[in-house]
Amino acid sequence: MNRKTLKLFTTTIALAAILALGACKKKVAPPPPPPPPPPAAPTASVSVSPDTIQSGQSATLSWQTTNATDVSIDGIGAVQPTGSQSVTPSDSTTYHLVAKGSGGTQEATTRLTVTAPPPPMAVTSSPSEEDLFGRNVKDIYFDYDKSDIRGDQQAAIQADMLFINQHSNINFTIEGHCDSRGSTEYNLALGDQRASAVKSALTTAGINPSRIKTISYGKEKPFCMEENEACWQQNRRGHFVYQK
Repeated sequence: MNRKTLKLFTTTIALAAILALGACKKKVAPPPPPPPPPPAAPTASVSVSPDTIQSGQSATLSWQTTNATDVSIDGIGAVQPTGSQSVTPSDSTTYHLVAKGSGGTQEATTRLTVTAPPPPMAVTSSPSEEDLFGRNVKDIYFDYDKSDIRGDQQAAIQADMLFINQHSNINFTIEGHCDSRGSTEYNLALGDQRASAVKSALTTAGINPSRIKTISYGKEKPFCMEENEACWQQNRRGHFVYQK
């Protein structure tokens, strides 16, 4: 083999080797791109301040969500993803929030307790002078056929004097009463004596007589209607009446 032929043969062999080597190395496909991350799940929170109120008062309901496209609160309806509003329920209420998004659903709740208001304070008006007079000034009782003030009635008339002196603008009438025994004329005279005896005791203690009127009803206006000593005793009296 001459030199020219050998060179041609060598070149052919080298070219064949290069082609064979290239044929053995196949192209490798590039890896596929990673899948996109899943949508983020929504977050949700809701609160109320204050969480306890009296009926008729208001509280502030606040909420906050993320990754949500549809937010609603039971009893209120659809709301913005984040916000607040005043609420005035008449009864205790649980607020239930639902936040929905492409990443799922999230819920949250809060409770507002509504209590009954305290009962209104009773307005206590001061008793009138007439009421005070009726509570504090007591009748004076007499023995049968007598018009002098008994010893056991001294404490009562002293208490009457004290009250009347302390309320100098009060005027009053003393009624003389008797039990049912005896004639009408006699009892009218006896009733007048009893009323006058009580007035005299009061004026002696310094009470202005112009504040006092007297009248006798005798046996015509009995306090007790039974015919016995216990009842008669209640009718023998000097009775005080407030003058309006």
